[in-house]
Amino acid sequence: MRLDQLPPFVLKDGETFAMLDRRGEISPGAHPDSGVFHRGMRHVSQLELLLWGCPPSVLSSTEREEMGLHISHLSNDGFAPGSLPAGTVHLERSTVLTPTGLLQQLSFTSYAASSVTIPLVLLVNADFLDIFEVRGIHRDNRGTRVYSCTADSLEVVYRGLDGTDRSTALRLEAEVLDVSETELRFAFDLEPRCTRKLALMLDFHPQADSGSSPQEAFDAALEATVERFRLNRLLNASISTDNPAFNAWIDRSTSDVHLLSTQLDHGLYPYAGVPWFSCPFGRDGLITARQMLLVEPRLARGVLGFLAEQQARHCDSASDAEPGKILHEARLGEMAALGEVPFGRYYGSVDATPLFLLLAGDYLLRSDDRDFINSLRPALDSAMAWIRNAEAQSPDGFLRYLCAAQGGLRNQGWKDSDDAVHHADGRLAEGSIALCEVQAYAYGARRALAAIEQRCGHPEAAERLQEEARDLRRRFHAAFWSDAIGTYALAIDGAGEPCVVRTSNAGHCLWTGIASRPAAAAIARQLLAPTSFNGWGVRTLDEREVRYNPMSYHNGSVWPHDNALIGLGLARYGHSSEAMRIFTGLFDTACAMPQYRLPELFCGFPRQEGEEPTHYPVACSPQAWASGSVFGLLEAITGMGIGREATTGRVQVLFRNPVLPRGIDRMEISGLRLGEEEIDLHLHRSEHDTGVLVRRRTPGVDVMISK
Repeated sequence: MRLDQLPPFVLKDGETFAMLDRRGEISPGAHPDSGVFHRGMRHVSQLELLLWGCPPSVLSSTEREEMGLHISHLSNDGFAPGSLPAGTVHLERSTVLTPTGLLQQLSFTSYAASSVTIPLVLLVNADFLDIFEVRGIHRDNRGTRVYSCTADSLEVVYRGLDGTDRSTALRLEAEVLDVSETELRFAFDLEPRCTRKLALMLDFHPQADSGSSPQEAFDAALEATVERFRLNRLLNASISTDNPAFNAWIDRSTSDVHLLSTQLDHGLYPYAGVPWFSCPFGRDGLITARQMLLVEPRLARGVLGFLAEQQARHCDSASDAEPGKILHEARLGEMAALGEVPFGRYYGSVDATPLFLLLAGDYLLRSDDRDFINSLRPALDSAMAWIRNAEAQSPDGFLRYLCAAQGGLRNQGWKDSDDAVHHADGRLAEGSIALCEVQAYAYGARRALAAIEQRCGHPEAAERLQEEARDLRRRFHAAFWSDAIGTYALAIDGAGEPCVVRTSNAGHCLWTGIASRPAAAAIARQLLAPTSFNGWGVRTLDEREVRYNPMSYHNGSVWPHDNALIGLGLARYGHSSEAMRIFTGLFDTACAMPQYRLPELFCGFPRQEGEEPTHYPVACSPQAWASGSVFGLLEAITGMGIGREATTGRVQVLFRNPVLPRGIDRMEISGLRLGEEEIDLHLHRSEHDTGVLVRRRTPGVDVMISK
């Protein structure tokens, strides 16, 4: 397979991420979307090393996910004029990121019979394209680049139209023979069986240079990165089994969530995905944090704190903001700063606000962190006020959306592509739109806030919310259920006409419990039918529908996070065998993907014997909620939940009909933190069922198992 056909390797630290090829390089010809991006702009668009005028050959290439490090083993190819025979010079190239730059260590070893002089050329460029330009948006005007060179360094400064100067400065720990705007030439002698190390540093804030040499900076960055990943693993509950492939999926998913998570003022926040969504997204962060809640509760606290701070406090049609709404996304970069895209701080999401309340309720249940939840009370109350106000302004009392921002999102649920919400004949839904899953989230939000009120000693407020939830449940089923398709309609448009199409959205209605039991059984049958479940997962749109296209973004593709929420919903209603089919399909998908990494989505073509899932060409990978999916699905198939005894507040770890997947006989869950309590569990397959043993627990936690 050619280098341009292989997925890039990804590193990330803070507001900086890199997409590298197998050589540890950025080659615009092979991967035009690759580069090193910092604060929404591409600061490095080319980084290539030539030995004797040719790219080195790749021996191996590894992303050490447990260390945040990329390592390539390379050699001279032997075909260039004057070159040594192929495989004479070995190059180990190690790459690590910092929040403000990229560092590489180049370690050369010669296996020649005598001393050799190795000529090298380093090609470097910085186009300073905004991430939206890389994605394909054309701009009529851009800023200007200014190049400067010294004897052993070069710097490119981009003078942006937003009045901000952005820099990329290269320093190389070698004696440079010649330097130009995009090229450095150097050479050195190497004795047989000797090794020579060189370090290079690409710095995006050179004015803050500490004075360290590139090698010192590399060593310090590597130590900091390894410690960051080590600490994250230490604070994360660990899951291990007797199945190496499943362990690889768990380890990769854990590392990817940590890779994408950025330390903000309120704690860790999982940025949505690389490359297109490496920034805070409300919906993505909330769902990822919910999926990870059992094993990494720090994410929930960080997400809730950040989104409470960023909550809209006034109306602004340019950003779809209304008081109480929760953020959709927050972008850095020149185009966002100039308002060329409305996404600098954008609120065009109808579901992030109820999901915010859902996560707050689940977090309190698991952590009993009442001081923190009480600190969020103004944000929680404001969020519920926005939901109630929006419903009151709706003609049917349902939570609806209508884009107001110029260039904003036409559709504002999780399926936000322009053609995602449509009627059975293919017509696009017009006007303000009420999505089925959004009503389910609004129902779950009321129940979550009611639980918070009850826990905090406000039973009257809790009962009011529960009554609102009961009323919404009755109205929802009457308005959205369709006997014609045996599931809930996707949406109701602005004219009051239901969008009677079979979609995965209905599965989310099971997750929050708004569906009746007969409806849940019918939805389970529909979602797992061959027209919807393709063998790898549940499609976003059933293949019987007019707009079905397995290569589309939202109309026939398979999204891992979508399947995880469906799995949780199926388990809630006791459909454990259906949840297990979804788990098995995504496990098989992970095993077929490079590095066991589930992408944002993949194509919905039917599973064929001997074939892998079909990749969606521009999917983000890694993507936070795809990485979190395995943990949501584990919660579903093991029937694991958390409760609290009403009078004492003791933590209860609940297992309802726990099952282990095929090929796994033992599972260890260690360091499960539930507020101040902690527990280690061992699940094992026996002749007739799955047993649960308590390895260790603190005094305030109990375990209950039911069939």
